[in-house]
Amino acid sequence: MSKFKTISVGELKPMLQQSTPMVLDCRDVKDYRAGHIDDALHLHEGLRESLLMKGDKARPMVIYCYHGHASEHVAEMFSDFGFTDVYSLKDGYAAWQ
Repeated sequence: MSKFKTISVGELKPMLQQSTPMVLDCRDVKDYRAGHIDDALHLHEGLRESLLMKGDKARPMVIYCYHGHASEHVAEMFSDFGFTDVYSLKDGYAAWQ
């Protein structure tokens, strides 16, 4: 059983208006620079390591990739490190556009 949750674009939009989840883009930097969800951070290796070691484990975290598959693996990793409110964006950035 997954420790993270899946969230749809329809669920994410109101969440972004009501709270301040950390939104992480795990696509490659070229695609991140070409376009990303507002206020999303590019999840490069250094940021990933810093968050895993020092991040707020209770803060909601939404992770996305191209189509929603890689973000599930990243969400699982954060959950394994004790993060308690982790979401993977269903169908990824493709659904956001």
